[in-house]
Amino acid sequence: MRTFSLAAVVAINAFILVRYVWLIRQKRIQPALAMWAFFTIAVVGSFVTYLSEAAHSPLDNILNTSDIALVGTVSIVIWVWGDKSSRFTRFDLGCLGAVALILVFWGFTREHAAAHLAIQAILVIAYAPVVKRIWKADRNTESFAAWIGMLLAAALSLLSSKGWLATVYAVRAVVCTSSLLALMLRARRRELGRTKAGTSPPSTLAP
Repeated sequence: MRTFSLAAVVAINAFILVRYVWLIRQKRIQPALAMWAFFTIAVVGSFVTYLSEAAHSPLDNILNTSDIALVGTVSIVIWVWGDKSSRFTRFDLGCLGAVALILVFWGFTREHAAAHLAIQAILVIAYAPVVKRIWKADRNTESFAAWIGMLLAAALSLLSSKGWLATVYAVRAVVCTSSLLALMLRARRRELGRTKAGTSPPSTLAP
């Protein structure tokens, strides 16, 4: 079961990465750069604090390990090919500064578990830009396939996770991705309602 979990999580994240790169290059989705930049910083910090807390290996928290490659690459792709709406706002920059301060604090205190838990809070905050965007939007701007994949990867990673910090990381991911999918569904229903009413053209974004 552990081998299946490890292989499944890596395969799903690889699929998500390839799909996201293609969708962004094709201008079919407009993911928020701020959120993915948050992810990159926080995921790396989470990984380091997890390994520092006990004698763990990268495979013991495979979701965190594979997330580093996923979020880092997606952030670069959005920065290079994303549209202007994906750029940083003052709010985004302020949040990034707060993340950096927390990581510096951990560097001095070396309280690994406390820092790891704080970083999970940061990862929740990282959803703020895309949540705000989807809540106000008349159409969904994210990929259902990619976010469903993230939910599955997080759930399957629980089968191979070792240590309570790895479990916290995975459960946080399950809760956050589930919540975002609910908002995406709401935006999609609003879009369909406007289309039926003849006030908005159908979306060309990928599912």
